[in-house]
Amino acid sequence: MTTTQNPTATRSLGTTGPTVSALGLGCMGMSALYGESDRAESIATIHAALDAGVTLLDTGDFYGMGHNELLIAEALRGAPAAAREQALTSVKFGALRTVEGGFTGYDGRPAAVRNFAAYSLQRLGTDHIDIYRIARVDPDVPIEETVGAIAELVEAGHVRHIGLSEVGADTLRRAAAVAPIADLQIEYSLISRGIEDTILPTARELGIGVTAYGVLSRGLISGHFTRDRALGPGDFRGMSPRFQGENLGRNLDLVDRLREVAEAKGVTVAQTAIAWVLAQGADIVPLIGARRRDRLAEALGALDVTLDAADLAAIEEAVPAGAASGDRYPAAQMAHLDSEH
Repeated sequence: MTTTQNPTATRSLGTTGPTVSALGLGCMGMSALYGESDRAESIATIHAALDAGVTLLDTGDFYGMGHNELLIAEALRGAPAAAREQALTSVKFGALRTVEGGFTGYDGRPAAVRNFAAYSLQRLGTDHIDIYRIARVDPDVPIEETVGAIAELVEAGHVRHIGLSEVGADTLRRAAAVAPIADLQIEYSLISRGIEDTILPTARELGIGVTAYGVLSRGLISGHFTRDRALGPGDFRGMSPRFQGENLGRNLDLVDRLREVAEAKGVTVAQTAIAWVLAQGADIVPLIGARRRDRLAEALGALDVTLDAADLAAIEEAVPAGAASGDRYPAAQMAHLDSEH
């Protein structure tokens, strides 16, 4: 059974963070890592999200080497004043890139934090960033120093709130001892449930919200990915373990089982997967990586889906914890995840 919810429903990012839309828009795919994208459609999708009441726009300064921030700035300039004023930017920084597009590490030094922020403010065309976070912990810089530098930006008015990304419980505690942390951005989906053991309980203990990315596992559990789909050049899923060989087949078998649950409710696979994340707690805000208006509309439909105890049990039976085949990143990238150590 489904009930209609307020499409402009809101949630708070922790006890110290802002109130945001219950779903946020992850903008990465509009600029990088999923192959070619359509600039006009990307901007139209951002406008459609804002029109639907989505207020949280998530980006990274390294998405397309600044392209994504410039895209968001362009979209906001063309949006109605009321929507523009309600839009909140969540920005990740710290990734080091090569001219060819490779990743070479992360820089969390205080001087680097200030430098990254200055460039982001210029590209976004704004005087402040709403939530600012290092994308991955710099292993050579104590998290206290990185967070302390962001706290100085907060004091100066350049940043409103401090966030974290892909950190473990211990790092979360150390960071929260330095300054108030609004939210932890981390992968969380039906097939990526590692945060449930210690990270999510720690965040809740500390009053830190969660912005969950990868809720459709990069399209893998969207219901739209097929076994014979050919990935184009520049699509990083071609290197993702969960999209490789036998792993892909086993993971899509899980999606087939999830589809049976979704069809029984009269909703789509993607809506079921998103609704499941929404149902895990009011302190969790899923980020939807829609690059097109039709995919956005489908995702927003998850706000109209209510999962009762029987639904949740059926989903758990179809896709039990730990059922995914393959790691969520290639080994080299897994090594950068403080949350996995």
